[in-house]
Order: sequence, then structure tokens, then C-alpha cells
Amino acid sequence: MSRLVVGPFNRVEGDLEVRLDIKGGAVERAEVVSPLFRGFEKMLVGKNPSDALVIAPRICGICSVSQSVAAAEALAEAQGLVRAPNGQLVTNIVHAAENVADHLTHFYMFFMPDFARPVYADQTWHEDVVKRFAAMKGSAVQDMLPRRAEFLHIVGLLAGKWPHTLTLQPGGVTKVVGEHELSRLAGLMRSFRRFLEGQVIGVELEAFAALTRRDDLLALVETQGPKHSDLFRFVQVSQALGLNKMGRATDRFLSFGAYRQQDTHLFARGLSIGIGHQALNTGLIAEDVSHSWMEGPDAALHPFDGVTLTDPDMADGYTWCKAPRLEGAPAEVGALSRQVVAGHPLALDLVADGGNIEARILARFLEMALLVPAMERWLGEIRAADPFMAHGQTPMEGKGAGLVEAARGALGHWLRIEDGKIANYQIIAPTTWNFSPRDGGGQAGPLEQALVGAEVRAGESDPVLVQHIVRSFDPCMVCTVH
Repeated sequence: MSRLVVGPFNRVEGDLEVRLDIKGGAVERAEVVSPLFRGFEKMLVGKNPSDALVIAPRICGICSVSQSVAAAEALAEAQGLVRAPNGQLVTNIVHAAENVADHLTHFYMFFMPDFARPVYADQTWHEDVVKRFAAMKGSAVQDMLPRRAEFLHIVGLLAGKWPHTLTLQPGGVTKVVGEHELSRLAGLMRSFRRFLEGQVIGVELEAFAALTRRDDLLALVETQGPKHSDLFRFVQVSQALGLNKMGRATDRFLSFGAYRQQDTHLFARGLSIGIGHQALNTGLIAEDVSHSWMEGPDAALHPFDGVTLTDPDMADGYTWCKAPRLEGAPAEVGALSRQVVAGHPLALDLVADGGNIEARILARFLEMALLVPAMERWLGEIRAADPFMAHGQTPMEGKGAGLVEAARGALGHWLRIEDGKIANYQIIAPTTWNFSPRDGGGQAGPLEQALVGAEVRAGESDPVLVQHIVRSFDPCMVCTVH
């Protein structure tokens, strides 16, 4: 057996390394390491509760809206406040815009460039992929970035700026949207839809969202040809490399529910074990620190009672990441988990034999095809004459949880207030779930599980399949160690 340390990874937000034990040309054991600590949870203690709306979004410049929404929801629960309907619609639109933009960024800038590597030069598709997806040089990123920037004008119009807006509040939004702005926003949505349908996905969004089987997608690619769209190019690559059979993790899919709609969500809340769905009991979430560089009790703690006490000399620690568990077991989060929990037939078919690299990528395309029509609908439901904000008062004592879905998956903020100040603030980010270390029972986190069995070719110091598996989870390490 040999040991290989891969990292730092390029095209990853923050610092990441993976320690691999190799036997017989494959990974036998993996340890995922978050090597740098930031400590936002510690920064927030003692602050005015409303300061969380300013500080927490600075955790990340990619998912800052998600952090804002989580902080606002935690404060709203502590205040017993329900958002004004217009405020909820605007929040959903702004949040969805960030998540859709994140899906594009991940696919074009983080994931696909790896297939332009010389190791794939013998593949029939390699020359086309190099021209289209080579890092910062391919034609795809030159096409995508201006359209992404134009699309994010939606966030600018509704939230003032991106990232780190203060428009999103516990009771709604500070921005009042006029009729003329609604017309401009509708125009931006039409333009972005044309881009998705023409270059990115290659078919009408509703038609793609209506697919129920992987075979239906393969038939489309066969009929139209892989160069018909960037999604079809990925499907060609995935078929050639068998990405639908690689990177299986826990097959426990978790979603906190995405985009509130009165008493429900656009994408449901829940836990799916394989393709079986059950209700989510968030009281059974706990964080284990037995293999983290953290002090803490032997028992895992619910985030309301959680502690963040650093100890870089912990004998069994190998990462700054805690190990969140649901009902004592790890869970995978992300777009695939959202769509499996929501029961979308295509997502369920993609994981019929277990989660995998291909399924995680296709779920992001499925989500774009579902979200853009939803955003168009939400714009049509805004009533410019009605209030956009409900007002409340932060209690001297109280607590609240903000449970939302960032592009990368389930994001939770747990807030406890004492004497009018933040007494405890605990955060579990999506990559904390997916890149968690082992727990006290020796259970590996989702990525650590997914890497087992991955091929390591002779002489590879930076195994390409390891890269594909890691990137299929879309890591954001600065969020992980917040």
C-alpha cells in the first residue's frame, strides 16, 4: 500500500487536500483535509443579532445570497416573523439567480476543464472538448461569462449589488420593485432562457425538465449529436468514461427545502435513502468533532448547543471540518439530493444504482431547467402596490434556525440570543456535509466514501478520476471552515 497526498486543488474556492491510501491501482481509503481555519462562528458571538446579516454573507463571495437568506431566516424565526409575500418572491428570485449562476460557473470553469487534459488525448471527443472547455481559453467560457454577468443584473436590480447585499431581511426585502423594473427583469429572463436553450442545454427548458429517464436524454444526444449543446458534449464524455458508475457515496440524500412558497417549498424538504423518501427531523442533526482539530465533548452536539473550540494538536484530528450527521449517519447534499428528495423522475432514475459523478452534474442542468420557469412565474406574481417587508423586533432571549439550499446543498444557520446578544451561532455549510471527516464511530464522510475504489493510474500524482469525483461535489472550502 502507498500513500498519496493530492492538493492543493486548483479551481477550488479555498484550500483542500486529499490523503489517499492506494492499493492495487485504486483508492482503498481517503481522508479529506480542510487545512485553513477562518472562524466566523467565533466572530459572531457577542454581536448584535442583526450583525449576522452583515457578517455571515462574508463567509463566501460565491454563495453570499444563500448565507444572507439563512441568516435572515434564523432571525425571522427568533422574532416569530413571516416574510411579506412580495418579499418572499423577491428573495426567491435573487436566491435562484445566484444558484443558477453558480451552476454555470461550476460546469464551465471548475468541472469541464479537467476533460481537456492530455491524458484523454486518445479520445475521439478530446479535440472538441479542448477547443470548447480548456481552462480560461475555451470558447465556452468566453460565451458563458458575459451571459452570466447579464443574468446577475437581476440580483443588482432587486438586491442592489452582488455579492453581500443587505436587501434581504428577516421580514422581506428593503427594495420596492416598480412595474417598469418588472418589465426589464422579464426581458433579462427571456434573454437568459434563449442562451440556455440554444447553447447550454440545447432543448426547450420545459422539455428537458419533463425527461423521466436517462435513456431519454441519451436518445436526444444520439439524435441531435453531441455538438448540439454543451450538455450534450458532457453526456458524450460521460458515456465514454462511464462517469455514471463512478463516485458513489452514502446514497442518503438530504435537502432542507428550497425556495419557500407559503407553507411549502418549490423543492421539498426531506431525507431520501436510495429512492425512498422520509420526513426530515432537523432535531436529529448533530456535529461530531472526534476527527477534527476541535475540542468538544465525546457526544455529538446539535448545532443549537454546538461549540467551536479550536485545538490544532488534537491527536485524532486531520481537518478543520466538523462531521455533521443526521440520525447518526452521513448524508450527501447538493442539486442531486434536492431533486431526489423532490422526487423528480429523472433524478430518481439517475441514482437507481447509486449516486455518481454524472448524476450530480445532470442534476444541476435539471435544476436550471426547473428554476428559470419558476423565476419567470415569481416575477409575474409580484404586486408592486403591496408591501415588500414585514417588521418585527429581536427578542432579548430566543433562538432560530435558518435552513436553506445553496447551489452546493443544505446550508444551516443556528442562532441563540441571550441578553440581546448572540450567545451562540453555528453554521453547517454544504461542503461541511459532503467533505466531512470520520466521526466517532469511524463512518467516513460522503466524499471519503465516494473516492474509495477510484482508479489511480501508474505514475499519476494528481489522479484525474479523483479530480472528477471531488469536483462533482463542487467544493467550497472557505464555507466549510467558515
